[in-house]
Amino acid sequence: MRIRRSRIVATAVLAAVALTLGACAEDTDTGGDTGANPSGTIKEGLKVTFLPKQVNNPYFDTSDNQGGKPAVEEFKGQYAQTGPSEASPSAQVSYINTLSQQGTDVIIIAANDQDAVCGSLTEARAAGATVVTYDSDTKPECRDAFVNQATSEGIAQSQIKLISDAVGPDGGEIAILSATANATNQNAWIELMKTELAKPEYSKLKLVATVYGDDQDEKSFQEAQGLLSRYPNLKGIISPTTVGVAAAARYLSGSSYKGQVQLTGLGTPNQMREYVKDGTVKAFALWNPTDLGYLAAYTGAALASGIITGKAGETFTAGKLGEFTVGANGEVLLGEPFEFNATNIDQFNF
Repeated sequence: MRIRRSRIVATAVLAAVALTLGACAEDTDTGGDTGANPSGTIKEGLKVTFLPKQVNNPYFDTSDNQGGKPAVEEFKGQYAQTGPSEASPSAQVSYINTLSQQGTDVIIIAANDQDAVCGSLTEARAAGATVVTYDSDTKPECRDAFVNQATSEGIAQSQIKLISDAVGPDGGEIAILSATANATNQNAWIELMKTELAKPEYSKLKLVATVYGDDQDEKSFQEAQGLLSRYPNLKGIISPTTVGVAAAARYLSGSSYKGQVQLTGLGTPNQMREYVKDGTVKAFALWNPTDLGYLAAYTGAALASGIITGKAGETFTAGKLGEFTVGANGEVLLGEPFEFNATNIDQFNF
């Protein structure tokens, strides 16, 4: 995949992550007589709550509070964010149940596990809530729509291309520092990265380990340290999680491995700026999490207002981001991956 390097668009939409589950048949409905009212307007007063993988996570604070909240305010709804402090598979269940009991109109969730939350989400929908997943999906039958920041294929391709460019033509051993072992988006990306590594152009790269920092800063730091201890010939680390890539960068920047072991992943400019400038990281990728939260809010509002039903082919307008079309399995795609490097990182603030 070719990553854009030359033109910088102020609103830079970046991308990353599709979780289309192969076991689920594609929805080929073209959006005919589905009961949608594309000329309708968003209801005022909708109660919209974001349920991220974990609260107090810089990535989700940006997507929810800087993206979702302004969107909800634009269509005169009631915004809230809630969730667990740790990103464990079942940690979100009790929050879903509470939101359902409170009569929340729209639940917007980044699933820690594609299966663990399905039962409670199904009950919430039966009670009248609209459910939108973002960042990390559930099974399609457990929600009304999935706002995908990018395709899984696109993210996998960008990550392998970035680490290959950083390591250089001689290749060598690489490792992956992931979030939780059950994160559906992370697992989809990792499998597709393995597929990408099988291509002839990456034959000199060898994946030797995948470790999990559980989206915890200290554990991710320790896992990065452990990789270098176990694999002294390691040439590169991919960490497709904002917590993990920042922790790994912090470790490498203060160690003798700085400049010797390359690092890339998915991070925010504000997290990674110092590590790009000090040479620890050459480049990394992401989408704009503010736009992701903004689009998720408008998608939920359009569903709850009957403007769309989640069928393929339906269209709706998401405020300043413009018009979007619902794809197969209720997927709404934000955009394409974007590369941050020393030439452009100061142009972004999130």
